[in-house]
Amino acid sequence: MSLGEIERVIIVEGRSDKKKVEAVINEPVEIICTNGTISISKLDELIEHVYNKDVYILVDADAAGEKLRKQFKREFPEAEHLYIDKMYREVATAPEQHIATVLLRANIDVHTEYLL
Repeated sequence: MSLGEIERVIIVEGRSDKKKVEAVINEPVEIICTNGTISISKLDELIEHVYNKDVYILVDADAAGEKLRKQFKREFPEAEHLYIDKMYREVATAPEQHIATVLLRANIDVHTEYLL
């Protein structure tokens, strides 16, 4: 399956977040890294790229993540926002079981071993 056929996109901040999410999901989902803050031109390109797809925002529970989340809420209101528990602060350091639960709540299929 090519990326053009994938109907779901998860936007994360960094590569370590992407690796964590990739390990947990059990369906074809495109995962895009913003690498921190994102310029308006990059955001416009991203919005065009994900047009007509289900988009999920999964960023860290810290100041930088909240700033990015606010930008996405303003510029891309159709996106669904997923939240990790604030006690973990970062997607990359949250336990796989927690990430799986967050994704499952959004009806994203996850590997069952993370649901034990």
